[in-house]
Amino acid sequence: MPQIVVDYSAPLDRRGFARALHPLVVETVDAGLDACKTRFREVEELVVGDGGTHDVIVHVEIALLAGRTEEAKARLARAVVELVPAYLKEREGVHISAEVRDLDPSYAKR
Repeated sequence: MPQIVVDYSAPLDRRGFARALHPLVVETVDAGLDACKTRFREVEELVVGDGGTHDVIVHVEIALLAGRTEEAKARLARAVVELVPAYLKEREGVHISAEVRDLDPSYAKR
């Protein structure tokens, strides 16, 4: 059920990050490990601020079935932001962010 999307332009150990992220999600918001699914989308171009510098990002979005408290979601977002640097090949100048939200009620799976 946790649907995870990682947008990144920084050199990232994707598989290592996902393997560390999934247990963190399970522990923090009581999800099933086998239910965690992570997709990675490489960002080819982005502009931060005035675009005057070479900026890179890692943004992690985690969508969960409704029912978690706002505190639990905020705790998970903070933990994800703290986890990312361990899986970056270069850390300098990387903008790291995370968002944890509820899935839309129309979510369906098979």
